Amino acid sequence: MAEKCDPQSVTRRDFMGGAMAAAAVGGARASGSPATLQATGAPMIELPKLPYGESDLAPHISQETISFHYGKHHKAYVDNTNRMIAGSELAAASLEDIVKATAGKPDKKGLFNNSAQVWNHTFYWKSLSPKGGGQPTGKLLDRVKSDFGDFAKLKEELAKAAVTQFGSGWAWLVVEGGKLRVEQTPNAETPLTSPAKKPLLTIDVWEHAYYVDYRNRRPDYVTAVLDKLINWEFAAANLG
Repeated sequence: MAEKCDPQSVTRRDFMGGAMAAAAVGGARASGSPATLQATGAPMIELPKLPYGESDLAPHISQETISFHYGKHHKAYVDNTNRMIAGSELAAASLEDIVKATAGKPDKKGLFNNSAQVWNHTFYWKSLSPKGGGQPTGKLLDRVKSDFGDFAKLKEELAKAAVTQFGSGWAWLVVEGGKLRVEQTPNAETPLTSPAKKPLLTIDVWEHAYYVDYRNRRPDYVTAVLDKLINWEFAAANLG
């Protein structure tokens, strides 16, 4: 059964299967467990700590969702990445360097998908805050007004990007060419791989980000994130 589980994609069935699915993903590649790799002294890509407690985003995102999303899916991407880089030329590379080195290379697709998902998810957790929502202030708000006209327009474009992303993917606020812009990426794709772009925040629209709490109501999830959780302070810090 484990051999049929693809660590490059996580379906609704995988998510609702919970620990069973995660165990299958964890056993899908046999180059050694993370604990074994760590014991041999191999460099490890680590699962970063959440910047808040698992229940702190409730009621908008439940503890159950965070437990599966972070504790199972994000961790599976970390474990798969470590297995794939073990003994390779990327074994000592940073996560960002791994993502950039494998982007657009068909023979490195599995490693790109898993490492990029580690990076994307880490960035997503920081893009949320229990005290989020509202609107940006200071320099970021000035840039929003300059590049979008007003905050309402930015919020509208972010919501549209998140809701209309077909299938799995991400909605991003980035800086490109000196201007703020909203974009979508499918699957594990990330603006990190473009030297011309600087990501400021993201919204995860893979189903495992919202299906426990919202079922197929992605627009309701996106509204809750933008109204109650989005971390404009994180975006402002990335803007500089």
